[in-house]
Amino acid sequence: MRRSTLAICALLTVATYGCDSARDKLKLAWDKVRGKSTTTAPAPTPPAGQTPDTAAARRAAARQAAEAQRPTTPAPQRPQGTPVVTRDVPYVSEDTGTINPGMSEREIYEIWGAPAAVRRAGEYTYLFFNNGCEYTCGTMDVVTLKDGNVVDAIVRWDGHRYSGESTSPPGNMPRANPAGDTLRVPPP
Repeated sequence: MRRSTLAICALLTVATYGCDSARDKLKLAWDKVRGKSTTTAPAPTPPAGQTPDTAAARRAAARQAAEAQRPTTPAPQRPQGTPVVTRDVPYVSEDTGTINPGMSEREIYEIWGAPAAVRRAGEYTYLFFNNGCEYTCGTMDVVTLKDGNVVDAIVRWDGHRYSGESTSPPGNMPRANPAGDTLRVPPP
């Protein structure tokens, strides 16, 4: 036998070690290659009401017990008939106004109402508000807070305004980069 064949046999042995079904299938395949009879005696059936005590049966029982103990949270349900949003839906709200740099999260809630989502990462908090152009704009209106105070806002809805200087004012359009895929930041 050549070394490459021995290496493949060793890899197959290691890969299927402890896996009874894979080992049996591999043995049948080798027997066919060697020209030996591939008939096998059927496995003895356990008495009624008992399951065979194999490693696979023990693992399956342990997995089922762990899943039964794990608390399950139901998936959020959409009301029946509610379409999945794949286009912009006009947004109308009574909560309009201007937020200023340095405002607290509570003050923003008083002006714009509750956000659609809140994300926290370290000292930063991101508040996401509906704006009616989530699909075409690619984002909701976002207010960024650092240590609980407003430091930036990206707004697209006419009812939401930011008195500070946004990092993404609506007048800025993406520019083509003639240098290819290299990142260049224009000077301030």
